[in-house]
Amino acid sequence: MNSNKPRGRRAPPMWCKAFVTVGLLCELALSASPPVIAGDPEFTEPIVNVTVPAGRSVKLGCSVRNLGSYKVAWMHFEQSAILTVNSHVITRNPRITVSHDKHRTWFLHINNVQQEDRGRYMCQINTITAKTQIGYLNVVVPPSISDSLSSSDAIVREGANVSLTCHVDGYPKPDIKWKRDDGLQININKTLNVSEWEEPTLELHRISRLDMGAYLCIATNSVPPSVSKRIKVSVDFPPMLWIPHQLVGVPLGYNVTLECNTEAHPTSLHYWTRDTGQMLHDSSKYKAMSIQGVPSYKVQMKLTIVDVSQTDYGVYKCVAKNSRGETDGTIRLYSPQWTTDGSNDLENGTSNNTNGKGRKKDDDSILNEITRSGQTYNKPNRPGIIKNSTPRLIPTITVLVLTAAVRLLSK
Repeated sequence: MNSNKPRGRRAPPMWCKAFVTVGLLCELALSASPPVIAGDPEFTEPIVNVTVPAGRSVKLGCSVRNLGSYKVAWMHFEQSAILTVNSHVITRNPRITVSHDKHRTWFLHINNVQQEDRGRYMCQINTITAKTQIGYLNVVVPPSISDSLSSSDAIVREGANVSLTCHVDGYPKPDIKWKRDDGLQININKTLNVSEWEEPTLELHRISRLDMGAYLCIATNSVPPSVSKRIKVSVDFPPMLWIPHQLVGVPLGYNVTLECNTEAHPTSLHYWTRDTGQMLHDSSKYKAMSIQGVPSYKVQMKLTIVDVSQTDYGVYKCVAKNSRGETDGTIRLYSPQWTTDGSNDLENGTSNNTNGKGRKKDDDSILNEITRSGQTYNKPNRPGIIKNSTPRLIPTITVLVLTAAVRLLSK
């Protein structure tokens, strides 16, 4: 079978067959007869594989000898796209240019490298049987965190479940780990506590106020820099109260400070009232203050009563209120003086406090509590009175014994 192809013409190279749109260039490549040279063109060095971060510029080199009038073309193998032929740029990508070193080394330049530039690049010589060699361009991308696709600061009720997500991009695929900003352990659930959690999503089950704080999502790969996102988790709960001393005894004329400890989030409103409901404001008689503790949801309430008088004895309430609820606690202020008939204020019914379980305390337990409290009093500056003295309680029976002894001696 006779071929219609004219004698002396070379077969079109592979890249001419594959791309009809470059017909003019193919004709240009075929128009010249092979030169008379000592040998066929050949590659002198392999194309060096290159790894470059995204955004940088890169240069791939293809070294040949005995090129003569043959032509060198660059192609992107994965995209099946002709990029350059000899000194002509074929692609419409403005970031690509070509240069050569006296026809010995042909350089493909790619500016502002992008992820889509990653892949195999083919250098081809348009001999009768096309000669090709391939080099690989690896484009690495430092990790980045998408704010729009990741979790933002969260406010949840105590006892609820919380899911925090961190959406990370980068090449190679970044590793993700979670840590608490304060360095404490992460409570995944009741039985699992970890210092780090290596998953894209952090699930916290039945969260408590102890889990409140900032969580860091940290993304790393082999490309610096590492990145992190800080997500603050707030846990809301109604106020709770702890009262160190529910019974406080103080003599007339002394100063005394009542205390209540509260926990609440969001921060609660704190104030003191009498049992009548009257709110106590700062004055020459009352000095109220709130001291924030650690963590910040803890607050110590203090009420100082100056120069205690008879009308100051009775019940005081510390009140804490926020958007989740309200609570209060009572403290009874009484005179610790004993009478000569063997009775005291507690026995006369001036105290009606209950303990934490709602059960009335007996007199002995109340007295023991007062003794353990080490309650001190501050007497205003008056002659003959020692500051910060602790009143001594003298049992009635001792008074009677001393009285009888004095009568016997007088006889």
